[in-house]
Amino acid sequence: MDNSVRKPYVAGKFYPATAPEISELFETIIQHEKPAINYDLAEKHIEGAVLPHAGHLFSGYQTVHFFEILAAGRQDIETFVIIHPIHRGGDIDYAADDHYRWRTPLGEIPVDQAFIEAMNIEKSGEMHKWEHSAEVMLPFIQKYEETNVRIVPVGMGWQHPEASRRVADAIIDAEKKTGRKICVIASSDFSHYLDPETGRRKDQLVLDHILRMEPDEIYGTVRKNNISVCGYGPIMSLMYYALARSPGVKAEVLSRGNSGDVYPSDSVVDYISILFYTDS
Repeated sequence: MDNSVRKPYVAGKFYPATAPEISELFETIIQHEKPAINYDLAEKHIEGAVLPHAGHLFSGYQTVHFFEILAAGRQDIETFVIIHPIHRGGDIDYAADDHYRWRTPLGEIPVDQAFIEAMNIEKSGEMHKWEHSAEVMLPFIQKYEETNVRIVPVGMGWQHPEASRRVADAIIDAEKKTGRKICVIASSDFSHYLDPETGRRKDQLVLDHILRMEPDEIYGTVRKNNISVCGYGPIMSLMYYALARSPGVKAEVLSRGNSGDVYPSDSVVDYISILFYTDS
């Protein structure tokens, strides 16, 4: 069996099935959000971002802020490390993907296997095969990155501070060994299927820790308050990475919304995009 290319799993479901339809949806989202995008942040050095992974029709309005800012800054990025949850769980604490390329309707994007080897972590194509939370980032990367950028999808089956620290350490080691210019994306939605007011209140408990750069506090807050943020492990990994690499790193909310903004409902999923950056 040819294991060289991961075929799209959610094309036609979480995002359009054809390139023209993807471009049309992106244009709609960009025109809607452009007045609210803080392009001044393009002057900062970007370490990474927390981005939602719902359907583009719902959460693309939050995600596009990050990619517009990144593109405006013209920061040279060779590899996007996408840390994401495995919603079905699994027997592996965390693993990178073992395919050589991922395919979407916009074409194929190579997996940085050299970076993964330098991370010295397990690889599992099966773990990533039926998971959407990394794949939905690819059309944005393909649209905004004109160079030969690569990806490193890292799925977390065990979301715990210990695992998050190990993932962050592996990224830092690989960055040093390879000399790659990387950007880390933590893929996560926030509260699921609550009324908008309750979801926003619960999310704020986690968001406060993020904005204060307190990754150690997130796990306990999520568990104690039963907050259904689905990628808190990847978020912690990004924060551990950013703090180790740049002690002066800051976090800023780019955009906040929920599925009810598109289809009004009393039961919504919350989406927040958050930028991690330094002033120089």
